[in-house]
Amino acid sequence: MTAPTSARPGAPNAHHPTLRPDDPADQRTRAQVHPPDWVNPAPASGYHLVVIGAGTGGLVTAAAAAGLGARVALVERSLMGGDCLNVGCVPSKSVIRAARAWHEARAAAGRFGGPRTAGDGDFAAAMGRLREVRAGFAPIDGAPRFAGLGVDVFLGQARFVAPDAVEVDGDRGRARLHFRRAVVAAGARAAVPDVPGLAGSPYYTNETIFSLDRRPAHLVVLGGGPIGCELAQAFARLGTRVTVLDRGARLLAREEPDASAVVERAMARDGVDVWHGAELRRVEARGGMSSVLHVRRDGAEHAVEADALLVAVGRAPNVDGLGLAAAGVAHDPVRGVTVDDRLRTSNPRVYAVGDVCSPPGSPHKFTHAADFQARLVVQNALFFGRGRASALVTPWVTYTSPEVARVGLTEAEAREQGVAVDVVTVELADVDRAVIDGEAEGFCRVLLARGTDRIVGCTLVGAHAGETIGEVTLAMTAKVGLAAIGRTMHPYPTQAEALRKAADQWRRRKLTPRVRRLFGAYFRALR
Repeated sequence: MTAPTSARPGAPNAHHPTLRPDDPADQRTRAQVHPPDWVNPAPASGYHLVVIGAGTGGLVTAAAAAGLGARVALVERSLMGGDCLNVGCVPSKSVIRAARAWHEARAAAGRFGGPRTAGDGDFAAAMGRLREVRAGFAPIDGAPRFAGLGVDVFLGQARFVAPDAVEVDGDRGRARLHFRRAVVAAGARAAVPDVPGLAGSPYYTNETIFSLDRRPAHLVVLGGGPIGCELAQAFARLGTRVTVLDRGARLLAREEPDASAVVERAMARDGVDVWHGAELRRVEARGGMSSVLHVRRDGAEHAVEADALLVAVGRAPNVDGLGLAAAGVAHDPVRGVTVDDRLRTSNPRVYAVGDVCSPPGSPHKFTHAADFQARLVVQNALFFGRGRASALVTPWVTYTSPEVARVGLTEAEAREQGVAVDVVTVELADVDRAVIDGEAEGFCRVLLARGTDRIVGCTLVGAHAGETIGEVTLAMTAKVGLAAIGRTMHPYPTQAEALRKAADQWRRRKLTPRVRRLFGAYFRALR
């Protein structure tokens, strides 16, 4: 088993611990996203745009600006592709897919009369596939491709030295980049709580756990949010005993309570043991990979032995070491870089996108949100655009089984914001395709502005929730109501029919007693 993190996650690290030096796929990835022999170009006399950080937000910004003819410099201190390619979307969903395949193989006989399986799976092979998938995507985000797009790619630590200049400390020297505009897209890292003994004990975050090649016997997951739930369930399905320590009263606390309940029941069936109201008080290293976690729960102290500890308690913006003060860019260690609704910082030359900042109206931090924020920044910074981050309609998905997908408000958020709503709920047990597939646990809930069909929020819980939420997001973006979804022919049988059924339910509600009487009078007149 690869050694986990014990130093501060997210700190500059030339060794890139997420990429295994003994793995051919990881070395193909590194050859693209941080080539060992890369030579930084001679800087131009000035740039229309300097982009700090080559995650999704930075890559989209740089590619779009260069494609329009701007002189662009892109600076990355670690791995191009950022979280999404290296330690986030791509590896996590690869592990989740492997776990789902293992689960379906075990369940095939009992559910569908399929062949019976025996024995264990090959954990190392599943993790090896993850690394192969990542290596296949790496050229898309790699330094050679972006250089070919006309972007000056600098590998090294960037820091502002003036309101209009950035210095880059590379492996072979220092370069100063003067800019007309700059974009901070430095991303975020796994947040690590200040718990006695934790810093001196071995632990994983999402930045290091995908380097595993041997399955831990007992994985303890600290945190009951999306990352914690996704990986807890995946590792349980891959044969690991998993315990989740959650400080709150329910998992996925930002989602609808009954969505949390569906997910927790599913995780329990997969063998995940969830401790709610659990406070980690102290960590005691036991040598090698093991540690003892001292946990307070229900007024009692418990000692939990772990073969591996995954810390998944949130994200912290990467604002350290960027010299933001020298550029007059306001920021704080929790919310990150301060931006206005047009993603401009307190320095009018400098913008920010993605996880390093918290734009007004931004519900969470997602790869797809960074992508769309980057498109706004190119317009606003280079072309005097006035695009607003708060105008973006942002969906998100937690990739558990079943998935939880949401866009807009929950019922609790609507109450808090004083938004009067009508609620339409369709159980997946009433959707034929969900029943046919044996995936009937879940629901579709649509929140409508009171007395209208205008959608202000939607939560989908189901096996294909993430694939379905886009239809609602389109409706909200285009200001199309639920009635229009109901008028749209959906193929039968599909799980997306839940949305059409929600529209039918809403339409039936409009058939009030008074309307029924009017219809009755009309039809009596036709006799």
